[in-house]
Amino acid sequence: MPRLDIDVLMTGPQAPALEQAVERHYRVHKLWTATDREAFVAERADSIRAIVTNAPVGASAALIDALPKLEIISSCGVGLDAIDLGAARRRDVIVSYTPGVLNDCVADTGLMLMLAVARRLGQAERFVRAGQWRQAKFPLATSLGGKTCGILGLGGIGLAVARRAAALGMHIEYANPRPKAGVEFAYHADPLSLARAADFLVLTLPGGEHTRHLVNAAVLEALGPAGYLINIARGSVVDQAALVDALTSGRIAGAALDVFDDEPNVPAPLLQLDNVVLTPHLASGTHETRKAMSDLAFANLQAHFAGQPVLTRAA
Repeated sequence: MPRLDIDVLMTGPQAPALEQAVERHYRVHKLWTATDREAFVAERADSIRAIVTNAPVGASAALIDALPKLEIISSCGVGLDAIDLGAARRRDVIVSYTPGVLNDCVADTGLMLMLAVARRLGQAERFVRAGQWRQAKFPLATSLGGKTCGILGLGGIGLAVARRAAALGMHIEYANPRPKAGVEFAYHADPLSLARAADFLVLTLPGGEHTRHLVNAAVLEALGPAGYLINIARGSVVDQAALVDALTSGRIAGAALDVFDDEPNVPAPLLQLDNVVLTPHLASGTHETRKAMSDLAFANLQAHFAGQPVLTRAA
């Protein structure tokens, strides 16, 4: 297919497969390379018809409003909290994203984190590396079988976590704004109720202002001193200060966190705790999944400029 006479603004570095595909077919303007980003956008404002972005970077209202010819925002990711959907709707700008293709990979990460924090994987590895095995036995840990996995946000990723947890013999309960049709798991109408029932509280809900600090001090108190928090959602859904307090005071047993409120900055107390597993927002970070996400983000862009509906529209 020949290169199209269409200008695309790329907000930040993307997966190589996506960058290369877009560059082969469109004129790409790389915003992150500009010293003065506002001037960079202003110089190209009358020609940019598409934005290619990702979940962490998104697209602000200011950026959307600065581009009068903008038609579509194609995001490589499932999170939409960094995209101003209200501004996009006001301008009739299509927003597409990449749901579905990362569900299994993110759910795998959730299961990995549950096992790691419950079985003390990080501590056990440090124990061996430090040569302590020669002098002592490693302390006993916690099993997952028979425990209750409480899933906060039973969308595609939550359901994938549920399948994996059930295979380990866990009981599944969930909380959503409303019961999910066709699901037999026990339903809770709010996070507090779910936390009281859960041994492991797994967060798979969207970010954004409507879920900000939904997991607060009261929810953590309800989870209790034998409970574990697993976050593969967004850092913003947890009151991070309350979480640090709950962990350092022993009001919850531990946490496994792939996301944080101010990435890549992690609160210093979390770095010192042995009952916390920390990973660098890697839930979808496999070659296979990032390729599938890139392919879908590009396919959405191609569909729009071919005059067809995008494959996965968010707004």
